[in-house]
Amino acid sequence: MKSEKGRLFHSLLFQKEEWVSDNELENANEELSALSPTLSKERAERFYDRLRKSVRSYLEEKGSLAGKTGEFLLLVPDIFILLWRLVNDPRVSSKNKVMLGSGIAYYLFPLDIIPDFFGIGYLDDLVFAVFLLNKVLTDTDPAILREHWSGNTDLLTTIQKVLNSADNLVGKDVLGKLKKGM
Repeated sequence: MKSEKGRLFHSLLFQKEEWVSDNELENANEELSALSPTLSKERAERFYDRLRKSVRSYLEEKGSLAGKTGEFLLLVPDIFILLWRLVNDPRVSSKNKVMLGSGIAYYLFPLDIIPDFFGIGYLDDLVFAVFLLNKVLTDTDPAILREHWSGNTDLLTTIQKVLNSADNLVGKDVLGKLKKGM
């Protein structure tokens, strides 16, 4: 992302929202669409299925060694598909769609803070996405998020549980980097 548009997009994703104008948000939303291939419903569902299969395989391999972490890893696919559904919901603001789009990109990009080819590597994706969802909740009706949630537990309880455990899930250093990236 060396283009001027790429720098605008990057700065919109990782800076405070106070200085971002509506026009810049619209441009960033367009840039998000241009920078990444369109993630159709079918592709999103295939990625969801692959995530679920990967997490299940990891948990079967580790068995009881996965412990409490396994419970959180099972949330990874559901949180991903929630991000995708919210990005495609017309009731979600452009500003929030850009943020949520960065969460989708983080899931899709294989080399992040904790690489995803390790089973626990999905935990930083989960924590980053939950931080974004928590931020979206400041100006989006929780009912919209709940409508798109496919998990078995209450979404708001799940978000709070992940936030409370984030330090233990990814460590203080990684957590600091994730917060800095917001």
